[in-house]
Amino acid sequence: MGTKQVSGSVDQADVTRADSLAREIFTDIANKWALLIIEAIGERTLRFSELRGEVDGISHKMLTQNLRMLERNGLIERTVHPTVPPRVEYNLTEPGQALRVAIDAMCVWTHRYLGHIEESRDRFGAGRP
Repeated sequence: MGTKQVSGSVDQADVTRADSLAREIFTDIANKWALLIIEAIGERTLRFSELRGEVDGISHKMLTQNLRMLERNGLIERTVHPTVPPRVEYNLTEPGQALRVAIDAMCVWTHRYLGHIEESRDRFGAGRP
């Protein structure tokens, strides 16, 4: 499976433009649940209930909404097995795997600078929410 490039105008790939497709995609995936779902799936294939157990604090509704959005954007693949009851599994597509590399880098950054951020928050009296 190859990587598709933007076939429209350059403006559609400009995340700084409010009316661009890139901004819409960025808005979709730049939320905590989408990032956590992608990280949770990783290299595995997971069922809905397994994903819900992996992403602490996510509601059934939010997991459903985010899985649909990720599938619509081509980042996850949903496979329905013809069993009774139907078995549904999720895995990352090639673009989803590529995004996961960036998410992994964000996780490394968070671990590296967590102490610094905590100290800075303490100085401002912000502490933890």
